[in-house]
Amino acid sequence: MHTTALVLFSGGQDSTTCLAHALSRYERVETLAFDYGQRHKVELDARLNVLAAIKTRFPVWAPKMGEDHLLDAGILGQISETSLTRDTAIEMASSGLPNTFVPGRNLLFLTLAAALAYRRGLQVIVTGVCETDFSGYPDCRDDTMKAMQVALSLGMDRKLLIETPLMWIDKAQTWQLAHDLGEHADPAQGGQALVDLIVAHTHTCYLGDRTQRHDWGYGCGQCPACLLRAAGFDKWRKAQTGNRFDPALSAPKSLKK
Repeated sequence: MHTTALVLFSGGQDSTTCLAHALSRYERVETLAFDYGQRHKVELDARLNVLAAIKTRFPVWAPKMGEDHLLDAGILGQISETSLTRDTAIEMASSGLPNTFVPGRNLLFLTLAAALAYRRGLQVIVTGVCETDFSGYPDCRDDTMKAMQVALSLGMDRKLLIETPLMWIDKAQTWQLAHDLGEHADPAQGGQALVDLIVAHTHTCYLGDRTQRHDWGYGCGQCPACLLRAAGFDKWRKAQTGNRFDPALSAPKSLKK
């Protein structure tokens, strides 16, 4: 029976939903972020606001929230030529992938997370990677996560579980999942409260824009991350009437060896 988790927490919509997922399931939850020279470094400030807001609005979760960690992964910024680590236009690269792809990013993040989980005695690593609404990044695929779970468990000589709660749902369903988790934690308007918290405090925009406020949150409104988040929010808002908490939807997508 798993009781502890480490959430890869950037402070965006997806990782905040994953944090709520972990808080709804585990007794102790720690969070981890990386400074890798990202162009949207404002997310590192936004994430602290998210953590504070969750503790305040959801007192049932607050006692479960353990230490927050920030690791320096600046080597990624040094070795990558991407629009997330350089001031360049977002476009498709000759590889067929968008130049927002940072090679090895999630592989490195998971390796460092596993080392930290080992030291902290945490059993589960939760990450917001997704194959449904994503940009084609190979290090977000389910097969990659399965391979990493096997490699990390072997390399650490300790069975680590990687959970990917968002792997097979789209952005509209991610908004719904956040609503359901919030409502489950606090039936008195907790669902809308968590959605409002995500809108107000999380950061997704690749360009780091926190000056423009939209119905779905802050961002430039034009980069791929903003467009995906906005489209998902619009789809969710149109379909949300009548939706209720479904435990099956929030069940962990645990990876089996």
